[in-house]
Amino acid sequence: MGISLSEENYLKAIFHLEGTAKNGVSTNAIAEEMQTKASSVTDMVKKLSDKDLVKYRKYQGVKLSPKGRKEAVKIVRNHRLWEYFLVEKLDFNWDQVHEVAEQLEHIKSEKLIHELDRFLGYPKRDPHGDPIPDEEGNFAKTSRILLSECREGETAIVMGVKDSSASFLRYLDKNNIALGSKITLLHKEDFDQSVLVETSEGQMSLSKKTAFNLFVKIQENEG
Repeated sequence: MGISLSEENYLKAIFHLEGTAKNGVSTNAIAEEMQTKASSVTDMVKKLSDKDLVKYRKYQGVKLSPKGRKEAVKIVRNHRLWEYFLVEKLDFNWDQVHEVAEQLEHIKSEKLIHELDRFLGYPKRDPHGDPIPDEEGNFAKTSRILLSECREGETAIVMGVKDSSASFLRYLDKNNIALGSKITLLHKEDFDQSVLVETSEGQMSLSKKTAFNLFVKIQENEG
């Protein structure tokens, strides 16, 4: 049996949620991610379980089966390669690509994706800094942390975003913060966890929400 577009979207959602779930992913979490009713999730989980794409036990949540994970990674790979293509070759802004890639990710041609990857030079990360799986489903290793986890005085390089919503990306653009930007954390406010940072644009204050949604890599001191 083939996998429908709707089923693929559920597999991708469960894959992303598994990254932060200690155990299985709850049906409520899936419902929130998919913006649908819990009863609809239960019906879909049963369909996915019947196809051996997920494993589900009541009160223990949902987990992707090896077969389901393979399918989910394939969708994620397609999505991130298309995002890279749209930004690097068609000059889309990084806040414009997600919706288009959502449509393109469901193209079934493995040859097309293989050739797209080759054409792009086998990129390791998408425009938001997320790793692009290779054809075997392997991800590039990363040592990134959130800006909120940095200590005062540390300088870091922006590696990605936790929140890839268009509004957050436009906010970063407005403040000239992009992948590769250098940020020095000058002060962390105890009261509201906002941070004072220095960038190429000078000093600015960033909210707790911003600091908790920016992935960075600490820049090692030279010498």
